[in-house]
Order: sequence, then structure tokens, then C-alpha cells
Amino acid sequence: MRLPSGQRYWTVLDEDLQVVAVADDFLRQQRFGRDGAESTTKAYAHAIALFLRWCARTGRSWQAGIEHMALFMTWLAHAGPDTSSAEASGSGGVVFAGPGAAPARSPSRINAILTAVRGLVVHAVAAGQASAGLVSLLYEVADDRDLPEAARDAEGRMAWRLRARHRLREPETTVDRASDAEIVALLRACRSARDRLIVLLMARAGLRRGEVCGLRRSDVHLLMDSRALGCEVTRSHLHVVRREDNPNGAWAKSRRQRTVPLDFLVVQAFDTYEFERMKVPAARGSDFVLVNIFRGQIGVPMRPDAVGELMAAASRRAGLDGPVRAHQLRHAAGSNIADAGAGIDVVAEVLGHAAVSSSSVYVHPDPSRLRAAVDAVPSPREQTGVGQ
Repeated sequence: MRLPSGQRYWTVLDEDLQVVAVADDFLRQQRFGRDGAESTTKAYAHAIALFLRWCARTGRSWQAGIEHMALFMTWLAHAGPDTSSAEASGSGGVVFAGPGAAPARSPSRINAILTAVRGLVVHAVAAGQASAGLVSLLYEVADDRDLPEAARDAEGRMAWRLRARHRLREPETTVDRASDAEIVALLRACRSARDRLIVLLMARAGLRRGEVCGLRRSDVHLLMDSRALGCEVTRSHLHVVRREDNPNGAWAKSRRQRTVPLDFLVVQAFDTYEFERMKVPAARGSDFVLVNIFRGQIGVPMRPDAVGELMAAASRRAGLDGPVRAHQLRHAAGSNIADAGAGIDVVAEVLGHAAVSSSSVYVHPDPSRLRAAVDAVPSPREQTGVGQ
């Protein structure tokens, strides 16, 4: 949905292509009331559409569907696109899964869908569009005994919190990061200084592709002392700023502006790209860092989708087994920062995570660091001074 102001959000339509009011209210609140990203409303809209589709195909109102969330979870696990899509014919509410059938969705995907549905219900209850009893069907009251000590009450008192009733156990997985060898191969396969800068901004500075395409030239400070620019941050860095008016649809996910230090590799890439860009007269007047200089409308800011196309093409030229995605480069940046000994708070600040817990996946040490830590522990003889 595009508003007269130009701002956009995703919503849900029924089979008659009419806006579903309860879903639309929730998604507008997420986008504008909570200043959420457009991409967040997109993910939530897809999840809510699945839930409403299941309710309709099983003859339930959405309120009645909340009473049978376990059945919905089973449907999610086994209803593939042929059954769950809007174009599916026949009875999309019935699923036959034989022994050994592969699940249609992973536990993490199902949990993400349930999160969106819970948000819809809580908003509907708060807005007076649904009975308050629905909340107790989704949440149970739990104490904080299973939380880490740092998350408990400072005075040792027991606290109470709401815990989701419906959630699948997710297997512990490693971060899906690009390897250092893949990053080097991508850089060698890039055909321009601009493309190499894009790869390095994601792999070394940890920027999202929307943040990369949203960079303005005024956001990049490559001087040792930027006070003349009105910036008190020392040495080379850039500022990630969330803007609503980017014509290329680039979007910084975090509401909070952050500063990201740049190493010498990224600084050199900026310098090389600037010489390349200066040769294109149509690109000189744009305040955006990354603009089209080879194809398309020359001089206009790059679209975030173009980054994905660039990555896929470079991966093919590099002879990699599969395309390296932009987020894998960002994961590589987080992992490398953590492996270099930085604390989780540093990783969170560089990557722009709203919660430190989002960065916890990066602090699992690799096997070599585990071995080094064990080897560094003194022997009992050394600890007690025996034999010295």
C-alpha cells in the first residue's frame, strides 16, 4: 500500500481482493506506530495471510483459529506451496503427509509465522476488535527462574513474564556466513571498483544491502579528523542513517543512527571507486554513494535488488557452487569481528542490532579458539607450584 505521502507498507487482501481490516490495522501500527521497516510488514503480511487462508479453508473464523493453533502448526509443517498458496485448488486445509515426508517449513520459519499471528491477536485485543480471552490462549504466565542471572531482578525477587504457549524447538545452527575464500573469490570476480566497494561494505563493515544503497556521500567521512565536517568521530568511518525519502527504496532497518568504523581496505576501495565514478559525468551530481555507471539510467542511485543481481553474477564468474547472498557477507563481518576477540556489545553496535541477544550467534568460538583456550589453562603442577 502506498500512502499519499509516499510511504509504503504491506497489507492482506481476502479472496475478493478486499483489505482485511484487522490485519491492515495491525500492519499499519507496525509500520507507522512503531516505526517498523516496510520489509517487516511484508514478512508479517505473508505470515498473517497464511493463517487467515488456513482459517478460511478449514471453515473457521480467525478468532476460532486461535483456539486450534496446534493444528495450524501441523498444517504449516506439512502444507507445501501446492496446498498453502493462494492459487491452490481444492481443499487446502487437508494435508496428507506420509512417513518420512520432508517438512514443508523449518521450525524457525513456523516460529516466525506464529510471532506475526500473536502480534495480530494482541493488537486486535488492545484495539477492542477481539475478546481478551484470546491472549491467554497464546501466552502463559511464567517466572524468571529459567532466565540467565543477568536478566533477573536485581534484588533477587522472582519476576513474572508472558511466555508463548506455541513454539517449536529450533535446532542449534551455525551462522550462514560467507567464507573468507568466497569473499576473496567474489572480489576477484568483480568487474568494477564500485562492485568491489559494495562487497567490502557488507563483508568488512557489516552493512545490509539496503544500508549500502542508502548511503549518501555526506554519510562517509574518510578524514583522520572530521571536526571540520561537524562530526566528532575520529578516523575513517561512515554513518548509517535511516531515511524515508530514498528514491531507490533503500531502507536502513534500525531506527537508531549508528557509526561504523572503516578499515584501510574499505577506504582504498572508496578512493578507487571515486576515480571510476568521476569519469561518468551523469554520476557526478548525485549525493548517493552508489549510482548506476554502466547500465540502466546512468547516475541514478542503485536499487537494493541490483546488489543481489550483482552478487549472483559475481558468484557465477567466480565458479562458486552457489550464489553468495548479501546477508552472508554481513554474517561474515559479524563472525570475523567476534573471532578477533570483540565482545558481543561491539558486534551488536557495528551491525546495528537493536538487542544484544541478536548478536549472540556470532560469539560461538570456532574449534581453533576452543583448542587454544584449553591449551592455555595451566596444569595442576603449574597452578600449585609443585616441582618448581
